[in-house]
Amino acid sequence: MSFFPPSDGPRVFHLPPGVDFARALVAGLDARLAGQPPEAAARVEIWVNTQRMRRALLAELGRGPARLLPRIRVVTELGEDPLGPLDPAPPVSSLRRKLELARLVSALIAADPSLAAETAAYDLADSLADLFDEMRGEGVPPEALEAIDAGEHAEHWRRGLAFLRLLADYEAASGDVGGQGRLRAAAEAWAELWRLAPPAHPVIVAGSTGSRGATRRFMAHVARLPQGALILPGLDATLPGHVWDRLDPEAEGAVDHPQHGFRRLGREIGFDPGASEPWASIPPPAPERDALISLALRPAPVTDQWRSEGAALRPTLAAACADLTWIEAPDPRGEALAIALALREAAERERRAALITPDRTLARRVTAELERWGLIPDDSAGRPLALTPPGVLLRRIAARMGERLTPGALLTLLKHPLVNSGEGARGRHMELTAKLERGKLRGGAPWIDWADLGQWARAEGAEEWIGWLAAALDATPPEGPVPLAERVAWHVATAEALAGGPAGAGHRLWDRSAGLRARALMEDLSRDAEAGGPVTPVEYEALLRSIMAAVDVPEEAVVTHPGIAIWGTLEARVQTAELVILGGLNEGVWPSLPGADPWLNRAMRAELGLPSPERRIGLAAHDFQQAMGAGRVIVSRALRDAEAPTVAARWLTRLENLLRGLPPDGEAAVEAAKARGKALLAQAARLSRPETREEPARRPSPRLAPGQFPAELSVTQIETLARDPYAIYARKVLRLRRLDPPGREADALARGTALHAVVEKFILDTRDALPADARAALIDAAERGLEETTPWPAVRAIWLARLARTAERFVDGEAERRLRAEPLAHEIRGRRAFEGLPAPFAVTAKADRIDRAPEGYVIYDYKSGGLPSDRTHLQLPLEAAIAEAGGFEKLPAAPAWHLELISIGTGDSRALGEVAERVEATWTRLAALIARYQSGEVGFTARLRPAQLVYANDYDHLARYGEWADGEEPEGMA
Repeated sequence: MSFFPPSDGPRVFHLPPGVDFARALVAGLDARLAGQPPEAAARVEIWVNTQRMRRALLAELGRGPARLLPRIRVVTELGEDPLGPLDPAPPVSSLRRKLELARLVSALIAADPSLAAETAAYDLADSLADLFDEMRGEGVPPEALEAIDAGEHAEHWRRGLAFLRLLADYEAASGDVGGQGRLRAAAEAWAELWRLAPPAHPVIVAGSTGSRGATRRFMAHVARLPQGALILPGLDATLPGHVWDRLDPEAEGAVDHPQHGFRRLGREIGFDPGASEPWASIPPPAPERDALISLALRPAPVTDQWRSEGAALRPTLAAACADLTWIEAPDPRGEALAIALALREAAERERRAALITPDRTLARRVTAELERWGLIPDDSAGRPLALTPPGVLLRRIAARMGERLTPGALLTLLKHPLVNSGEGARGRHMELTAKLERGKLRGGAPWIDWADLGQWARAEGAEEWIGWLAAALDATPPEGPVPLAERVAWHVATAEALAGGPAGAGHRLWDRSAGLRARALMEDLSRDAEAGGPVTPVEYEALLRSIMAAVDVPEEAVVTHPGIAIWGTLEARVQTAELVILGGLNEGVWPSLPGADPWLNRAMRAELGLPSPERRIGLAAHDFQQAMGAGRVIVSRALRDAEAPTVAARWLTRLENLLRGLPPDGEAAVEAAKARGKALLAQAARLSRPETREEPARRPSPRLAPGQFPAELSVTQIETLARDPYAIYARKVLRLRRLDPPGREADALARGTALHAVVEKFILDTRDALPADARAALIDAAERGLEETTPWPAVRAIWLARLARTAERFVDGEAERRLRAEPLAHEIRGRRAFEGLPAPFAVTAKADRIDRAPEGYVIYDYKSGGLPSDRTHLQLPLEAAIAEAGGFEKLPAAPAWHLELISIGTGDSRALGEVAERVEATWTRLAALIARYQSGEVGFTARLRPAQLVYANDYDHLARYGEWADGEEPEGMA
């Protein structure tokens, strides 16, 4: 069958940007098969670049009429074809190669820890494997590393180059050729086979840009077959010859042009891209816009060409931008909502629409916004395995490997939807989890004590349930290096035990797509574990994160909308729609910045013959040009992200500069496109605007009826009443308390409690007399006290070190305090009632320390941090008033003649002056204040004195703080 006429050189066709590639390919195929027998189509062999393209091509062929189908294959199958010319033996798995390389990288890091953290070994192994894969694909042998003169490069690069040379020996010794190397070997093997026996049937490579060296080699061989041909997507055949000359691979600044890849392919294969023939006579959807984009993306410098050639575009600028909408959203959420609205409108009008973006966060936001209308897009990417329920459970189990189990970690596991997921078991499981959380875990010990939980279980009738948890979680592999196979086995067994529940029968851990992918990943890891050697828990967790990041799981939906799709840039290269939305057009997103190469700098890459990192920007530019050729286009970006203002993608900047440089038509065209974007944003904003406006809450100041005021408050609560009365109202009247966190935390409260205990122990130890080395006695008391009160070893060490720095100042002050008075009582409770108030009321206290002197009591108040202001401090005067009335347990009534604040954390201290006057004035003012609250004369104003608030307020959310500001008048007050 003679499908193509004879040709002296490589046979190359193209399709312009914006054309439906699958439809145009089939149209050209039908035109060439016209008049030939039906079986002629079955002899055609077509190689495409992705599985999605194969499905799209099959769908187009299935539209009719009835026909025999050509043989459609994916280029990546070259090295997998068991009937091809390669050795059918499978290559070494990528996971095994990763583990072997990681061991070498770990050894390098161990020899020189300055290179990287130990947990970076697996990511560095990936980058190393990618580098060697790229070298194989580009035909660069490992021996080429020897030709680089390391003396010309910085020390960092010399060390990396020496390591690469060692790994080149590993590559040669392993004999494994996979990935791009296997593809290149397959291409050369096919070429040799075809040289001896050229195929008589047509062989076509369609839709590939030849960006990878192995693929280019295969395309080069196919293009020179008697019946071989290439069909290039999105080739700009209108580019003048002088522009093609500037795109020479050696030209500076040409690598980021969208057509640069075709120029490089043409030079390697031996054809002129500008002279290639169109595959099918199908006009592009938007030829005027194609010409505009082509001029805007010319390689720099282009100002002279914009002036000379831009004038010819003026009559067509209105048509070029008529179906272009330009969105500049204020933030990512606004961008996602506007895009979702445009997709919904297209669905209502039965137009096929697609969002193209490399930003997966934006894609997920758009999907979430579409759910409000019950629309589920066909998303080509899916979710990372690490974010699926099985992946999350596996990560959480790995995170606690080698560490003591905390209440928070236990609750996180218990509440995971796949834990105890057997038929009918989940309800009882969640009931027991809630009881355990409230009864034992919140505010309890910082670590899980299975014996203690066993006692709770016997009281609750949950012995079997707690026994199951203890069996699954109590025993863990050691903290040190353990063979990887053992860690994987424990990991899988623990996950299955938790999922199976006490009954151990039936669970949903490995169900559905995510579960199947997770199970396959763990099986692969178990199979290749011996290549990983011994690993620590930290290394195992890093390995799991690394391999999970490379696995995506398709989103599972009952029915996706047939007219709405979300594509990545790779999937969009040979697909189009009636409406195409280009989302996330900001620098760093689209195009993304070239990734850092930890092994080779640009000069080394050029010396080896490897492409520049900016090559990826050229590919992204080609994707942009392709998508901009659609009939209707929306370009979208957010003016700022979560952190800072953003910068528009360079292509948008070029396009706007070109249009504004062609007044008045260009300026009018860009303003009209942006006006359409603003209208879409305004319509989207209306969707989020409530139908009725709710007035913001005012600053609350509730008042109580007589008899509702609490009967007593502690001295610390009196200080809160002075600073934030609303907190007292919420705590004592509404009886609302903050829920304790799971377990204890090493927070400021825990530190204060621990330091108070340390000082109490020190005072008791030295009550008779301070020893000669008082500092050593304090440190000894601190070590014993922290051992009893602080269960976190690292925190103990930090707090002890801080105390040691100020111990000298503290004991010097203590010597003065001993001369002043004799230690009498610690942590002693007291109470004193007021007289003459409308209702009974008393103040309670627990004094940190009371000493005795001939003149009366000396009362101290310990602080773990800085010292508060004398003017706002109420606690010591109120404690003195209680002591004066004999309110402390077993202490006779006596006046206090000295009040002092002591900072344990800094060693500073400060005495309060005019003790008698201060105590009397404080007690009198408090009596008047309490009387006003009891009578309902004043309200419990939220954040009454915000400047005096020391700690975070537990009740700001209840008071709806944020809807009002600190300076506003309280509700109900003039």
